[in-house]
Amino acid sequence: MHREVSIKFAGDEEVTLHTTQGMSLDAARVWLDQEFTRLECEPVRPTGKVLFADKLLAIAEAAGAAGFADAAWAADYARAAAGALDRAVIRVDVAASTIGS
Repeated sequence: MHREVSIKFAGDEEVTLHTTQGMSLDAARVWLDQEFTRLECEPVRPTGKVLFADKLLAIAEAAGAAGFADAAWAADYARAAAGALDRAVIRVDVAASTIGS
């Protein structure tokens, strides 16, 4: 199945990624956890619980548009997003802190 992941940053900066296959849920969880830690992201909830959507937003914000210039990393982000959320279309709006489809 074709998957599309769009990441919107402040202003009119936007990155659109395409993948035909998402990661398995377990692989997506591992990749998101690793990148969340590597990029030194912080939990946004006072309980410390971090949802997939929170991780996708935090990772995109920490990487910035420039981080998505690395094609291999961007492809992994798209595959992890598709695997974690199991949607054909995913819209990550960093500026608004929302995830939609």
